[in-house]
Amino acid sequence: MPEARRPRIAILGRFAESTSVTRYAGVVNARRLLELVWAAGGEPLTLLPIANSNWAERLQGIDGVLMPGGSDINPERYGEKAESSELYGIDDLQDEVDLSLVTHVFEQGIPLLTICRGTQLTNVALGGTLLQHMDNPHYHHVAEVSFDENAKELGLTTPTLQASCYHHQALKNLGRGVVAIAHAGEGHVEAVRYEGAKNWAFGLQWHPEDNYDSDAEQLAIVKTFIEAARG
Repeated sequence: MPEARRPRIAILGRFAESTSVTRYAGVVNARRLLELVWAAGGEPLTLLPIANSNWAERLQGIDGVLMPGGSDINPERYGEKAESSELYGIDDLQDEVDLSLVTHVFEQGIPLLTICRGTQLTNVALGGTLLQHMDNPHYHHVAEVSFDENAKELGLTTPTLQASCYHHQALKNLGRGVVAIAHAGEGHVEAVRYEGAKNWAFGLQWHPEDNYDSDAEQLAIVKTFIEAARG
């Protein structure tokens, strides 16, 4: 019996000033993230960030969208001035393209998983704000995350898991339809459901790609997303 077609998962690339294999600035996604999507049954495809994209055309044949981690969002996008010297990597083109893609995804009801910056960006797209710098940044930090009853919608079998975090910002005011479904011990939101979305749509603040091969719960989340994309 032939193997079922892998759902095609679009992952918007991230600008990088340099890479080890090219003479130019790069557009990248983390190898671990692509391998996670593959391990979960999907076909990961990196998209080049282009302003004024015709997303209806560019996403033809795409079954789901994953918004990955990356650098910080310009605070002006959520109505604030830069208040922290810890802000890094702000790129207005990246912000513009991310926001336009997320808007299209919600309009068209495409299954969506957001990770770290992707979750922060989506919260901003829906009118929310960010804490520009946490008192205790979650760099290389493993936090116990506790879920509410929505854990099963993510394919989880336990109400808590160990989350590999690498973020110095946090969600502050939640945007329209952004519902907190998991928190870390100090109270920061670590997972959300995008209520009112026309399809499966959830966001994480941590990086499931860090330990999916040793923690089945991390892989289960992305498998659930891939199955939603399969339709």
